[in-house]
Amino acid sequence: MDFFSDQTNLLLIVVAITAAVALALPSFLQRGAKQIGVNDAIKLTNNQDGLFLDIRSPEHFKAGSIPQSRNVPAADIAGKMGSLPKDKPIIVVCERGRSSVGVVNTLKSNGCEHVYSLQGGLAAWVEAGMPLAKKH
Repeated sequence: MDFFSDQTNLLLIVVAITAAVALALPSFLQRGAKQIGVNDAIKLTNNQDGLFLDIRSPEHFKAGSIPQSRNVPAADIAGKMGSLPKDKPIIVVCERGRSSVGVVNTLKSNGCEHVYSLQGGLAAWVEAGMPLAKKH
């Protein structure tokens, strides 16, 4: 019992539990959200008439976005569900591929069949040397 009454040991236990949760959380949050790389996303949109759905703010979207992508900020997804295709591929794009996971799960739970998160987000698109459209 002395082990648990020592403050140093308790601190180490708390740190260990926190580290375990921090390591497990990203994979837990991504459950059910398929990720797709830049090249596969391009093939999917070209071959199956897919849609790049950019969930960033309108300001970020105007500053640079995937050509022919559609901007629906993450906070507005619920109100725009009726205007999104349920039978075509949707590739959800955020800045770095983290915020899109929740939107992917929301779209899937609302009947969209083929929904993916762009792995690495717009940053991966830019890193791959793909073009950006700028809106004024």
